[in-house]
Parts: sequence; C-alpha cells; structure tokens
Amino acid sequence: MTQDIEELCDLHTATDIELFCKLGKAVVEIEAKTIYALTHRLDHRFAKACQYLIACSGRIVVMGVGKSGHIGRKIAATFASTGSPAFFVHPSEAKHGDIGMITKNDVALIFSYSGETEEIISILPFVKRLKIPVISLTGKPCSTLAKAATVNIDVSIEKEACPLGLAPTASTTAALVMGDALAMALLEHRGFTEQDFALSHPGGALGRRLLLQVNEIMHVGDKIPQVDHQASIKTALVEMTQKQLGMTTIVDGKNQLVGVFTDGDVRRAFDNHADIHKTPIYQVMSKNPKMIRADVLAAEALNIMETYKITSLVVTDEQNTIIGIVHIHDILRAGVA
Repeated sequence: MTQDIEELCDLHTATDIELFCKLGKAVVEIEAKTIYALTHRLDHRFAKACQYLIACSGRIVVMGVGKSGHIGRKIAATFASTGSPAFFVHPSEAKHGDIGMITKNDVALIFSYSGETEEIISILPFVKRLKIPVISLTGKPCSTLAKAATVNIDVSIEKEACPLGLAPTASTTAALVMGDALAMALLEHRGFTEQDFALSHPGGALGRRLLLQVNEIMHVGDKIPQVDHQASIKTALVEMTQKQLGMTTIVDGKNQLVGVFTDGDVRRAFDNHADIHKTPIYQVMSKNPKMIRADVLAAEALNIMETYKITSLVVTDEQNTIIGIVHIHDILRAGVA
C-alpha cells in the first residue's frame, strides 16, 4: 500500500507541485490579511473586555459551538495556564444542568461568528439572569448575541480561506488570535512570570527547568563517592568503580572537601606514570572543585557543567560539608535540558 502511494506521488508533475503550493500560499495570505485586520479592532471595546476579565473574582466561563467551540476550549486552556482561572462549558450541556457551574462572580466569554447560534441564544436568558458580564466575539456586530453582550468584540472577516467560502478557516483564525490577545493582555497586566507559568505546568519541560532543584536528584549518603586525601590512587579507583559516577570526592582529616578525582584525572595520572598503589590521591587530584548548593535549580547546575565541561558537581552546605553529588545524567534524565 505504501509503495502504491509513493508511486502515485512520483507521478505528480512540476505543474502539480506548483499548483499545490499556490493553493496553500493563497490560504496563508488570506489568513495573514485577516489577522492584520484585527489590529484595527483593538479599541475601547477590547480594553473594556480586558477590564471585566481582570476584575473577575470568579472564573472566565468560555462557550462556543462547533468550530467556535474548539477555539473556545483552546482559549479557556490558555487563560487557565496563564494566571486567569477559566473553563469551557458547552452550551448544549449548559441547558441540561451545567449552567449550575456558572456563578455570579464569573464572566462569560462567548464565541459565535454568526452571533445567532441556537444553543447559545437559548441559554442567554439564564446567563443574563446571573447579571454577570458577557463578552462576545462575533463576526456580526448586529447579531442577537452581540446586542445582548456587555461588550462585543468584532472578529468579522472579508472572506474565508476555503475556496468554497464554506469551511470556517479565516473566521476561526480571527477568533483564535483575538482570544489569545485577550489572554496575553491579562497575563502582562497580572505580571505573570516564567515561574508562575512553571507552577501551572509542573510536568512540562519548562516546569522541570524552572522548578526542579538539585536536592531532588542528587546522590546522598552511602552513594556519595568519598576517600581520604592520604588514600592511594587505587583506593580512589575502587571507590569510583563502586559508586559509578565517574569521580570521587577527596576529604581531609576534618571531613572537609579538598578536591575531586575524575576520569580525566585518572588519564592524566597514567600519562605521568603515577604508581596507583603508592601515590597518595592528593598529589593527583583536582583542587578547588566546582560546588553548588542543594536548593539551586538543576538547570543552573547543568549550565555550570556545560560551561566548565564537567559531568558532576559536589553539593555542599554552608559549612562546605559534602551532602551530595549531582551528575549530568541525573539532570538529563529529569528532562532538564
């Protein structure tokens, strides 16, 4: 089957390729023009909508049907993840009990290009009875929804990108962009930061990068490779092999860190023909090793490792006592990169 498809694709002429690209370009150009036209709609109505959304002490209740519903779900998710509590309610479900999810402290944000969607119009009386602000995004400023709304934002388009003028294309793009504009305006006004974003995305890469600390992934206790500064190179090699971190810490008689012995130090010791049985480790160790505190972000530990081209860091407390080792593999396994 795959071979048949490949053979069919090979039959396409240069004319076919040119035609497909031309059709695709036309769609992109129409939608780009649609988006640019929205810049002239960012007026007092947009600002008023933002004011209602900022003042909302409850949640932003987003509604829409069909393609507008898909856009509404996305915008609700964007609001929720950027500091503005929101959720999506399907108008049909609202008529069958979900209207109870809306409270007098909420704000309704309704997407409907025609402004005459039956399911939405039928629940407007219930929403208006709660006396909450209604913000609509419609392509028909004189529609029933637009007239009933506290604020209507015009997302009308010149034409759809669909050659038949039927499939919602440019119109859904306009609604999506305007919804994003509202969400980002609120984000900026609230002073929402990367750290705030990470807190609502703990499972994502950004969340791990901004939240994961060294103390959550470091090796502690008996897993810390450690030998006395008077120990032989052989003893250090045995410790490195057992702990499998490619290094060992070196401590003095007071158990304070004085150096590290790494895979690179091993190669240099052999190049210098050091006697692994008799040479004390302090003669071949690396002094002044890079250290880090346990409450530092793992991303910062990775940055230090990449800067100095090392694979591990010694984790110490305020007295420079060794409390752990963090290895680059631990950081990468945690998804911080």
